Amino acid sequence: MKAFGKILGLVLLGLLLIIVALGFALTHLFDPNDYKDEIRQIARDKAHIELTLNGDIGWSLFPWLGLELHDASVATMVKPTEPYAALQMLGLSVRVLPLLRREVQMSDVRVEGLNLRLTRDKEGHGNWEDIGKLPATAGTDATGTPPAATEPAPETGAAAEKPPQPIRLDIDSLTVNNARVEYTDERTGKSFSAESIQLSTGAVHDSVNIPLKLTAFLSANQPALRVRTELNGELRIARALQRYQFEDMRLSGEVTGDPLQGKAVTFSAQGQLVLDKAANVAEWTGIKVSANQLRALGELKVNDLDKTPQVSGGISIAQFDLAKFVDSIGQKLPAMAEGSLSKVELVSRLAATPTSLALDDLNLKVDDSTFSGRIAVEDFAKQSLRAVLKADTFNVDRYLPPKSAEANSATQVRQAEVASTEADALAGAGSTPLPPAPTKDAWSSERLLPVERLSKLDVDADLTFGQLTLQKLPIHNAALKATGQGGLLTLANLRGDLYEGNFETTGTLDVRQPVPALNLQTKISRVPAEKILESQGKNPPVKGLVTLNSNLTGNGNSQKALIETLNGNASFVINNGVLLNANLEQQLCKGIATLNRKTLSGEPRGKDTPFQELKGNLTLRNGVASNPDLKVRIPGMAVNGDGDIDLRVLGMDYRVGIIVEGDTSAMPDPACQVGDKFVGIEWPLRCRGPLELGAKACRVDNERMSQVAAKLAGERISEKIDEKLGDKVNPQLKDALKGLFKR
Repeated sequence: MKAFGKILGLVLLGLLLIIVALGFALTHLFDPNDYKDEIRQIARDKAHIELTLNGDIGWSLFPWLGLELHDASVATMVKPTEPYAALQMLGLSVRVLPLLRREVQMSDVRVEGLNLRLTRDKEGHGNWEDIGKLPATAGTDATGTPPAATEPAPETGAAAEKPPQPIRLDIDSLTVNNARVEYTDERTGKSFSAESIQLSTGAVHDSVNIPLKLTAFLSANQPALRVRTELNGELRIARALQRYQFEDMRLSGEVTGDPLQGKAVTFSAQGQLVLDKAANVAEWTGIKVSANQLRALGELKVNDLDKTPQVSGGISIAQFDLAKFVDSIGQKLPAMAEGSLSKVELVSRLAATPTSLALDDLNLKVDDSTFSGRIAVEDFAKQSLRAVLKADTFNVDRYLPPKSAEANSATQVRQAEVASTEADALAGAGSTPLPPAPTKDAWSSERLLPVERLSKLDVDADLTFGQLTLQKLPIHNAALKATGQGGLLTLANLRGDLYEGNFETTGTLDVRQPVPALNLQTKISRVPAEKILESQGKNPPVKGLVTLNSNLTGNGNSQKALIETLNGNASFVINNGVLLNANLEQQLCKGIATLNRKTLSGEPRGKDTPFQELKGNLTLRNGVASNPDLKVRIPGMAVNGDGDIDLRVLGMDYRVGIIVEGDTSAMPDPACQVGDKFVGIEWPLRCRGPLELGAKACRVDNERMSQVAAKLAGERISEKIDEKLGDKVNPQLKDALKGLFKR
């Protein structure tokens, strides 16, 4: 037995030596470089590609079937002189015996200097579309020989054959060095590339974690962008289950380019990726994403990969400074108050499709405000925005752009003019000349609305606020409902509690035409007028609870244009108010003293005039409001007025009459005691000047005062006639004499 074993061993050793010798002879005596032309012809005939082999072909036979290609390129048969792929070296080897068992066991696979060029011409045709195609030459193939006759397909057996089992893949490692992929679109002039591609893996086995590292530089030309990337993780491929996992995925890099205005974005992403093609599901769990100051966590799941993908998941963005983040990526936010958007954080569930995105169960914190609800973009192409949000508090003014230098300058000039006129009025207690009518525009001509953006807006918003600050007005329990589509924006409702009262506004803004058109209806109920004016930085000329109903229209895209085209009507009532520093009593006293031919002993200053009610109706025509029925109820007297308010320059011009209704109590000056003879007389005033002055711009109307004097003189003569003639004269003659003197 020992001899037999020894003999068998010697035989096997001999066979092995023979096989090695044959392999050595084949690999050293057979040179594949001598058959390059035949190899190229086989590539043309079988694969319909143009293979160029400029370098040497190295090979080995046993136990590894090895191959090395140097300086090779591949082109299509349609454009054989324009290679779409080239490489400096490809090296791989396969074990021979496992191939017989349909197993591929490979050693290290190395690719050096791969260069892949993909182009789409001006007609939209891509060069990769010609791979495997013959040139359009009738009746001949690339070699000029007629194509072989098509052999009839063999008949299918009665029983279908079993599908072949997938080839088992087994590679020691895969290495790609200095590869480059380039895509160019001649129609648009855009190009994209991935350069310096470095790929290395560990052993590649089915259903086993494969360590992987990939680095590359990505770039684009429109706009100019450059991205440095590095990808690490462990790839697991289960081909039988059609399941692919990328565990402990870590992607990092840096982005620079024109859109970033010289800035750079450093980014990273981590998590576990799973693609299950059998179930048409993909997942990304354990998400950790960062971009400069931004940090986010979350999870995503995609269903229906074979149809319209449906994305669901959740996202959490930690508190960060949005203003600094935007600046760090080379962008600019609209001008707003310093410190705005410095604290922003978000938690939400999300749902998305390729054309939509919805954030549900949203909790958004912006500075001192907290929002909850839902935000959705129903159609990216149409920018269809839907929002249902509830906020505890929100200060709109904080995020509005400040006034321009032009507007600030105009405001300062007007304030100076008003202050000077007001000082003169108070110093003279109404004895100074009537203030001149304002002539300077009070409104800005700067562009007010982004018409182009609004014309494309598709929005449906339903917002509520515990407290909303707008134009410095503290609005409680505010609610806003608005829609916009096709250039027509509709304010369905804006309402809230303002101080002790409330307000409600509806309207439309039409930007479908060259000049925007505004239509606004407003209802204000018992809101303190002085607090509204004080919030705008103005000294109120009046106090009281204002109730206002208005229906106004205007056209234009600036404050000035809207005011100059303002038309409509309004009615107003102010209850339980005070005309501040109006001193109507002093004006009345001055008129009475004039008729009494007496001089006032003093000049009282700054006396307020309380009233029970101030009301009227306004008709607006191109920025000028006509008020024919101004009425003020003051204890002991009534005030009637008729005039205009020129909103274009914020000026007024009124003729006012004060009527003593029977209160003959002592006046503040002996020279103007009322007495019974002055009861029922309408004492004329003229009020002209800046609207901010209110009643401080009123003076005795000397022109109409002469008419009052003539009337009083006629009444005194009538009294004398009655006293002298008594009943001795015919009544008709007596009336005629009275009428003569009253004219």
